[in-house]
Amino acid sequence: MINRALLRTKIVQILYSYYKSDSKSLPVVEKELFHSIEKTYDLYYHLLQLSIEITHFAANRIETKRNKLRPTPEDLNPNTRFIDNSFVKQLSTNTVFNEYLKANKLSWVNDSEIIKVLFDEIVTTDFYAEYMNAPTVDYVSDKDIWRKIFKKIILQSEDLDDSIQDQNIYWTDDIEMVVSFILKTIKRFDIAKGDEQELLPMFKDAEDAEFATQLLRSVLTKGSELRQMIDVNTKNWELDRIAFMDIVIMEVALAELLGFPTIPVNVTLNEYIEIAKTYSTEKSGTFINGVLDNIVGQLKKENKLIKVVMFNENKK
Repeated sequence: MINRALLRTKIVQILYSYYKSDSKSLPVVEKELFHSIEKTYDLYYHLLQLSIEITHFAANRIETKRNKLRPTPEDLNPNTRFIDNSFVKQLSTNTVFNEYLKANKLSWVNDSEIIKVLFDEIVTTDFYAEYMNAPTVDYVSDKDIWRKIFKKIILQSEDLDDSIQDQNIYWTDDIEMVVSFILKTIKRFDIAKGDEQELLPMFKDAEDAEFATQLLRSVLTKGSELRQMIDVNTKNWELDRIAFMDIVIMEVALAELLGFPTIPVNVTLNEYIEIAKTYSTEKSGTFINGVLDNIVGQLKKENKLIKVVMFNENKK
């Protein structure tokens, strides 16, 4: 689940924090990186859990209306399509899902107000009305309504974003990426697999975890060398006038360019330019692109940038 785009971002964030602190060692930084990755994986389960919590809230609201002193005919005969959703029922009995929630003590019990906020937003949407009023629905429809909820409500909710950040500092900025994983998960759900439906693993394979470790160590052990390369290629700029985040991003990019021969140059450059656009200044993407492009050209002339074409390689 944790792809290399997210790993690159987390490494940049961890290194930025490391450079701002004088008390961290390499083992401590590595531990912090993988703790951050584990917390993102927690968020994957925690957000999936929202579908169950929102459904429970909807069911409780129906029951409350049924038990009113003077219930209306609609209160006594409600449309239960939403709370009978087959995807949510399948997820709620998923063995791995429930074991993970229990082991990691993930719950919305202390943030129940956001459940109400999200449900109230859901019921005002056209896609909810269409789902509830359709002549019939099937398993595909039950999955589709939740893909829309995650994409159009949960991902866009500022209230949820605030709640997530309050719950765990490691979850800041992770929602968009995690929701994309959840959308993929819902698409893969198969009714025939019942409570044994596979969820996404933390890493696709051991290579991605090794990529993170090697990249982090490369920056930490070759930092002065990488910083010198940046300094030489920004001779018209004093390093202390360049945004510090830009320097960190370029260091990690250079470590990847030099240390991972099977990753194409353009993939590396594009990834870190995108990180700069999100986490640094407005002009950082253009600036970093120019500096790295100059360094790449110089390394190629000196035959110091070796790239190996792997025809079966799909790692980025």
